[in-house]
Amino acid sequence: MTRQILALSVAAGMAALISGQTLAACPSVAGPDAGGQYPHLFEKAEFEQANGCTLSFSDNPALAELNGRIAGNPKLAPLAERLPAEPLVVVPYETVGQYGGVLDGISKATESGTSDLLSVRHVNLMRFSDDLSTVVPNVAKSWQWNDDYTVLTVKLRQGHKWSDGAPFTAADIVFWYDNLVLDPNVIEKPKDRFLSDGKPMKVEALDDTTVRFTLNAPKPSMTTMFASDYAQPFQPKHLIGKFHPKLNPDADKLAQSLGFKDGYEAVKFYYGQSDWKDIPTPLLKDAEKAKQLVEAGFTATAPTLESFIVVEDTLEGRRLVANPYFFQVDTAGQQLPYINEIKEIYIGDEDIQTAKLIAGEIDYKTQALNLPTAPVLLENKDKGGYSVALRPTVGMTSFAFNLTDKDEEKRAVFNDVNFRRAMSVAMNRDQINEVAYFGLGKTMQYTAFDADTAPFVTDEVKTAWTAFDVKQAAELLDKAGVVDKDGDGLRDLPSGKKFELNIQYTTQGVATKVAEIVAANWSDVGVKTTIKEVTSDEYRNSQTANDLDVLVWIMGRPQFTLANDAAWLQPPYGTFFELRTGMGWSQYLSTDGKEGIKPPQTVYEMQKLAAKFGSLQLGSQESAEVGLEIAKRTVDDLFIIGTVKAVAPIYFNNKLHNFNVQKTASADYYWDYPYQPKQWFLSK
Repeated sequence: MTRQILALSVAAGMAALISGQTLAACPSVAGPDAGGQYPHLFEKAEFEQANGCTLSFSDNPALAELNGRIAGNPKLAPLAERLPAEPLVVVPYETVGQYGGVLDGISKATESGTSDLLSVRHVNLMRFSDDLSTVVPNVAKSWQWNDDYTVLTVKLRQGHKWSDGAPFTAADIVFWYDNLVLDPNVIEKPKDRFLSDGKPMKVEALDDTTVRFTLNAPKPSMTTMFASDYAQPFQPKHLIGKFHPKLNPDADKLAQSLGFKDGYEAVKFYYGQSDWKDIPTPLLKDAEKAKQLVEAGFTATAPTLESFIVVEDTLEGRRLVANPYFFQVDTAGQQLPYINEIKEIYIGDEDIQTAKLIAGEIDYKTQALNLPTAPVLLENKDKGGYSVALRPTVGMTSFAFNLTDKDEEKRAVFNDVNFRRAMSVAMNRDQINEVAYFGLGKTMQYTAFDADTAPFVTDEVKTAWTAFDVKQAAELLDKAGVVDKDGDGLRDLPSGKKFELNIQYTTQGVATKVAEIVAANWSDVGVKTTIKEVTSDEYRNSQTANDLDVLVWIMGRPQFTLANDAAWLQPPYGTFFELRTGMGWSQYLSTDGKEGIKPPQTVYEMQKLAAKFGSLQLGSQESAEVGLEIAKRTVDDLFIIGTVKAVAPIYFNNKLHNFNVQKTASADYYWDYPYQPKQWFLSK
């Protein structure tokens, strides 16, 4: 037992002796009614005080073997040296679980349909509780704002360790921000959500367990970003910092001794070039280099605070084992997670993926699981030993035209609002709903916000330009100069050149039936449209290269996302992983007009509205008023066109316990992260 844990136990014991009580073992409580200040959570001292007990700890008997598979990890230390002095106590949903087993997961490929499994092991400073409104502690023990929401002070846990046993401290947060996010040699340009008023924040380590974020303008929703974002605002300075030239004068020399060009190449080898976690690990990037690093005394992959760490990484899939230093325990004092391993396989073919789900070979899947597969999954659930739940999505499949298309004539057409309105009313959303979504969805326009979670968005705004009207579409296309000039029944560009659209899509972003219906609808009004299914990587790379005419992905975000990240409200209107349009506008804005294409005035006006919305307290009257103005402008511009807000399947094996079905099927709250998957266990 460490001095810190011993001191806490002695203090609790002395308090009991003074009061004449004898402390008992803590009760192994579970269920919805057990919780402290936050649902299903206690801090250790809070739990002991509430139950008049002393919490004793135990761990997974397989951890020594699992630790041995983490290449380069030191020999397993005793449990008392691995747990923090202030572990987070999780109250299980159903029952205290049992150790063991392998969670079988399925994705399409590396960086394709994988984030639902990433969310199982994910941690951040904070977390949304499963009510999707309460922000609760996680890596952070507590936090406090100043009066005007410009200074956020975060307290960490005493004795928290990285997965290799090294201390995790506030310095690891400062390192992430100052030496990775803000270093252009690592990340070319920091994401807007990590800035304040467009400029860097000040991030300071006041002591080992206290970090202070000082902002340039009020940003009260920043805690919701730390509760939902896939990016983790901490990185292992004790490892990656050794290769960082600004921290170690011998970094280049060290890196070169291991076969890297310089220190920055080694930094990127471990960390990548962004905060997106789902990149190939060193085990896949260069297995020989990873082996060389281990022989030199380094771990093969960067240490983590997550519940699982990657130990195998191939083009066929990944294997992960439980983190022996994970900071959470259950009410019986058992270190989490219960499950030993995660096995993730990559299957790009949707039919093969469905067959594996039907056979009950997979334990959990939600991302890139499209509603058209629901009937066959439901039909076979008893035989396969699994369950399927249908939950509303956040956002919806949305289309856009390339507003800075390389073809100048097409670009001019796409920038005519009459064309965009025509293509919107040409969509038969009722048909999309019935055929692709079994009548379970709601036709809706894209309003930037997920309208169901933004009560200020009016029905008039939600339904603008959504009524199916072929005659109106034809009139609007005529206004845009897209008419049939050669009499072949198809509309041409104003110059008389042939006009044809090709929708390249991936089933991660849109169901095939939706793409088919929209292509047929547009062809019916004379704009010949074809479709082609591609991989997610092909789609994203072509979109980023400005090579697509039509863009399609699931779009629409909760209020807190738009308050934290103005990027969703200005070109290119998303990230590498979603729909992006106006890449030339984005380039113009990011280079102060030196490159790219100047955007229209409405873009500048939206920038001002976005900045104002981010400075306001969500839920306030002023926030609602600005939010409605943003929604109205989004619908007036129609740079992105919505279709149907639907439901999506969530699949889980019946042998998976302490599983709480998500309220939404979406990445916005980061899939299963609010539902504490560290407590999942498998029946034997």
